[in-house]
Amino acid sequence: MKKLLVLVAGGIGYVLGTKAGRERYEQIRGTFKKVKDDPRVQEKAQHAADLAREKAPVVKEKVTEAANTATAKVRSANSSNPADQLNPESTVFQDNSGPRGDLP
Repeated sequence: MKKLLVLVAGGIGYVLGTKAGRERYEQIRGTFKKVKDDPRVQEKAQHAADLAREKAPVVKEKVTEAANTATAKVRSANSSNPADQLNPESTVFQDNSGPRGDLP
């Protein structure tokens, strides 16, 4: 009997929640559409797109410079001896790099 009551209550809650959820969704969607279609918003969006097109070459140049600098740093780091870059305490080049002594 308890299971049936829980299932009925859950079903009613689901139906009511779904209806309220759909109504709220439609309300939000309508508000979004009003804002999106507002001429002032359209004007600002067009202005932003024009500004992005205007600044794109400058941004492209800066990104290219940064990528070239990063590439040069990686190449110079890879050309040197990797052993020089290791921590002197590193066990990478030791013959027996396992634990030493008796473990507790």
